[in-house]
Amino acid sequence: MRVTNATIRAVNGLTARWAQASETGGGGTVLSAAGVWPLLALLADGAGGPARTELADAVGLPADEAADAARQLLRALGAMRGLDSALGLWTKRTLELRERWGAGLPAEAHGALTGDEQADKAALDAWAVKRTGGLIDSMPVPVTEDTELVLASALALRTKWLRPFRERLWMPETGPWCGRELVGLRRESTLLDRVGVADTPAGHVTELKVLGDNAIDVHLLLGEEGMTPGRVLGAGVGVLARRHPVVPGSRLPYGDVGPGLRVAKERVARPEPPTLDVRTVAYEVRTNHDLLERHEVFGLTAARLRQLPGHFPGISGSPLYVEGARQSALARFGARGFEAAAVTAFGMAGAGIPQLRWLTTTVEATFDRPFGFLALHRHTRLVLAAGWVADPEPYREDEDDQDEDEDC
Repeated sequence: MRVTNATIRAVNGLTARWAQASETGGGGTVLSAAGVWPLLALLADGAGGPARTELADAVGLPADEAADAARQLLRALGAMRGLDSALGLWTKRTLELRERWGAGLPAEAHGALTGDEQADKAALDAWAVKRTGGLIDSMPVPVTEDTELVLASALALRTKWLRPFRERLWMPETGPWCGRELVGLRRESTLLDRVGVADTPAGHVTELKVLGDNAIDVHLLLGEEGMTPGRVLGAGVGVLARRHPVVPGSRLPYGDVGPGLRVAKERVARPEPPTLDVRTVAYEVRTNHDLLERHEVFGLTAARLRQLPGHFPGISGSPLYVEGARQSALARFGARGFEAAAVTAFGMAGAGIPQLRWLTTTVEATFDRPFGFLALHRHTRLVLAAGWVADPEPYREDEDDQDEDEDC
């Protein structure tokens, strides 16, 4: 089943809002709203009172439509090549679920919490490892003796580039990476329209599309100097939604035409087609997110409060509140491909339990300073992971084929 355009807009909208709220002060980050959104939608379906309203607002759909949209999205994710996804639910045996809510989840997803913290942690960690192929090694929320329910999702995506990069030493000449020895990636192509310049309210953004062999692509996003990560990533989501005009590489004028982008005429010995010359860096980004620290983004302001009669009457007759909500995420970009994973989990406790604390013509595209990225499904434009690269991979001494050193 195809995911609807309304759901894609809702998930990508959460990506943009989360990125805007996750300004890192110069550090890198990676996040997956596609891992959070179906869990929020399932919680919205079972919520009542202010929590139901807030969760529906965060999901971007009416609460009574949210669960069906979540199930549709989960089925669509499961059908995407190169993407593994899973849903998990664990409850104490003493917690009785509402039949309607429980029936909407796959029977094989339901496990039990024993109350033995060490055994439950081992079981949930093993699930995270298995469902992400080892990319994420633990469940992000702690499980205590007071935890009544854990609802989790896992995503793992892998793609190989249709055209790999060449890997070599690169020392950028300017900017915050100037003089650093980095794993540089370079390739040339005659497909000029893989790059373009978007005119957005936040500023101009250069977008480079790196295509995978299974319809999972990564778009690299370089904004104007001074643009924050949230604005760059938000602009990228706006480009996906076709809200901002983009001038493709084949129609760009000569000169410096966008962030990190220059179009030049060159003399050559024989006829050659126009070329897109790309230089970027390899990177690995890992981030742990405490969603309750940004509860307003995720519609969890009321749901996180320990108060009777609880916030989720549609999930259980027992009063429940969200005691923990976290995501562990990873993204890795290299010469041959890309992989990313995220495990998101919500832990819920009884409302009477004390609250926890939360914490030729050549188009030259050069990504030689911090930039954003969106990993997405090519055909639906659903963003699966988004992030910001601030600390690329350092060059290893055993690499060969080195460029000559350059002064900053």
